[in-house]
Amino acid sequence: MKTLLRKRIFIPVLALSIFVTTSAFKSEFFEIAKQIEIFTTLFKELNMNYVDETNPGDLMDTAIKSMLEDLDPYTNFMNEQDVEAARINNTGDYTGIGASVLTLKDKLVIVEPYKDYPADKAGLKAGDEIIKVENVVVADFKDDAGNLLQGASGTTVNVTYVRQGKTQTAAIKREAVEIHAVPHFSMINDKTGYVVLRKFNDKASSETINAIRSLKNQGAEKLILDLRGNPGGLLSEAVNIVNIFVPQNQLVVTTKSKVKKYNKTYYTQREAIDTEIPLVVLIDGRSASASEIVSGALQDLDRAVVVGARSFGKGLVQRPKPLIYGTQMKITISRYYTPSGRCIQALDYWNRDENGKATRVKKENYSAFKTKKGRTVYDGGGIQPDLELVESVYSPITNAILNDNLIFNYATEYYYKNSVTDLKSFKLSDSDFNNFKAFLDKNNFNFETKTEKAFEEALEVANDEQIYAAINTEYTNLINTINTYKNRAVDNNKDQLLSLLSDEIVKRYFYREGLYEYYLANNLEIQKAKEILKNPSTYSSYLN
Repeated sequence: MKTLLRKRIFIPVLALSIFVTTSAFKSEFFEIAKQIEIFTTLFKELNMNYVDETNPGDLMDTAIKSMLEDLDPYTNFMNEQDVEAARINNTGDYTGIGASVLTLKDKLVIVEPYKDYPADKAGLKAGDEIIKVENVVVADFKDDAGNLLQGASGTTVNVTYVRQGKTQTAAIKREAVEIHAVPHFSMINDKTGYVVLRKFNDKASSETINAIRSLKNQGAEKLILDLRGNPGGLLSEAVNIVNIFVPQNQLVVTTKSKVKKYNKTYYTQREAIDTEIPLVVLIDGRSASASEIVSGALQDLDRAVVVGARSFGKGLVQRPKPLIYGTQMKITISRYYTPSGRCIQALDYWNRDENGKATRVKKENYSAFKTKKGRTVYDGGGIQPDLELVESVYSPITNAILNDNLIFNYATEYYYKNSVTDLKSFKLSDSDFNNFKAFLDKNNFNFETKTEKAFEEALEVANDEQIYAAINTEYTNLINTINTYKNRAVDNNKDQLLSLLSDEIVKRYFYREGLYEYYLANNLEIQKAKEILKNPSTYSSYLN
């Protein structure tokens, strides 16, 4: 009797549960269908009845982008050109002119011509501003003008560009271009190898393995893996990179989502290349995504000493979803967690400030986690290095100068005014730094500190409350003090700015290949890594 009663109770409860779940699903589906119908009706009426001619494509593009702005910056709509660009980024192969190009509203700026590729062969230099591709004026082209430079291998594209105020032309013969995930590896000394990993495309792990094997054959007993400036890429390749240094069946990363099928754990799949070789990983504020998975996993597993500056703190995983007409949508589907359980997302896109900007996770809200050997590490703000170098963290004024492209622009001016023939003897002088400061003044460089902005907002409140006169003198003194600080700030950051200037200038004369050679002799982070690896007890002290 009791069993029968239980069954009678259980069946209605089960039915109610199914009904509630199904009802919730239907309700959500109805709401989506309702909103789509409203939007479709609005879009049709607007295009049919608006007083002036409308461009449906432009309107829809604006609508989609505006909708996605409320989410994180990695959830994006991708047109056909964007889809092709993503494919190139993941494979590292494309047909074009062989140069890194910055697309601006009215021009394409050559950022870096790759040695012995078409742009370089045609004589283009970093800083050249392309204003016309064939007969298409870049300023009049609404889509990404960088796509105009791509085309079939063997075809020629004619460009018009401006260099140092003079308009010139060039015919560039396109060819297949392969961008290596590992652009450089070499021996720093007789026992230490150095590997640069620039991106996580589908060749990242194979190129890294080949580089490490080559270095070990040359006598490498210690390694430095450079992930600085690496924006990430394929999660699977991040797992494969970790697998080089840790054994099979080791947890590397976990992804968690509201969608059950995206909740996954990723383990190493193969035998490691070397589980014992001492390893230092270099990161900085531009190391993101897959770079953070690698550095975070190796840190959590006490397999490497991480050196440099705190990483970007992305912490989100995207997946492309095909749409119609060759378009796609890249959607953030989950967060990822390192082996210790850390989510290192630094920006909260779902709780924005009064200006609509994502808020940064505050240090007091970080949570502590333990590495395999019991070391304390934290979540919330990117991967914090085991040895965090003050010199590696960009100051506010350095960021402002970089954001205004003034390092890049000064390097262009320097290149056309100076001759540098010997990489080993190259060094910027105090006179060069003074010239750079004059260049900043000439370009009307100024930056607003957060403190300044806060005081301005406070002054507006003071005006509203009619107490401006009472605090005017103190306010003026504060602003004068801030201006004095700003005037000294360039000098206070001299070493950091000279380092960035030197790197950019070296690339102008000796390409990226020369830059890595210059790094080995002059870069601070590499020198610190060498010091750590030189002394086994020092190396062990960071991991224990």
